[in-house]
Amino acid sequence: MTCKNCSAPLEPSSNFCNKCGAKVIRNRLNFKNLWQDIAERYFNLDNSITLTFIHLITQPEVVISGYIGGLRKKYLNPISYLGIALTLAGLLLFLLQKFFQDQMSYDIFNSGVREETMNKMMDVVMDISSFVFLLYIPVFSIAGRLTFNKKDYVLTEHIITFLYIMAQWSILSFPVSLAILIFSPDTYMKMGIPMMLTMLIYSFYVQQRIHRYSTTAFVGRGLLFSLLAFMGYIGLIMLMMVFFFASGILSLSDFRPA
Repeated sequence: MTCKNCSAPLEPSSNFCNKCGAKVIRNRLNFKNLWQDIAERYFNLDNSITLTFIHLITQPEVVISGYIGGLRKKYLNPISYLGIALTLAGLLLFLLQKFFQDQMSYDIFNSGVREETMNKMMDVVMDISSFVFLLYIPVFSIAGRLTFNKKDYVLTEHIITFLYIMAQWSILSFPVSLAILIFSPDTYMKMGIPMMLTMLIYSFYVQQRIHRYSTTAFVGRGLLFSLLAFMGYIGLIMLMMVFFFASGILSLSDFRPA
């Protein structure tokens, strides 16, 4: 008898592999043991995904500083955690495009841009939404490096911090976004600004838990971080507009009055 995961020899009475630690599966797959496996993997409080999610709320400094300091097994690594967040975001995007796109109003600031132009831009933004989401991480990481850096983290370590922050925020906002999309799809785009504010507040919370500034220093650094992050956000919008015009997706005629 050998382990199905690493091929190490097993004793007939073994429940776990002595080499890789994998559980020994003897029964054929059915709905009962499939559910037991899922519950054990994803809902057990000792599971790395569940533990990562809970501790990024209650003690984010332990998760992030621990990973930066070399802790690798207890919590899910930031890339895998971000992958979960992007999967949930992709599900939202699929539902939006499949069932609710006709109910969307993209011109939330009443800018006067023609509806067909706005729809054209948003179709492209949705197609590259995961890439756009990833672009925010270096922008916020640079802002964090310049403001919240009592522990003298290098830029790479700030990127790790914001990989966790952005992933956690995306996962936390998923049920709220899903509810809005289902019950009030016409307000979905308008919720973008409040959701961004919650992300900003959560990032303040995490960075303060890591770096521990005084109240006065925290407020000042928070304001500077907000300014730098906003400048980076505007910069990304400008880059996207350059891309739209350079690729021929948009032209000046798209912005003529209706």
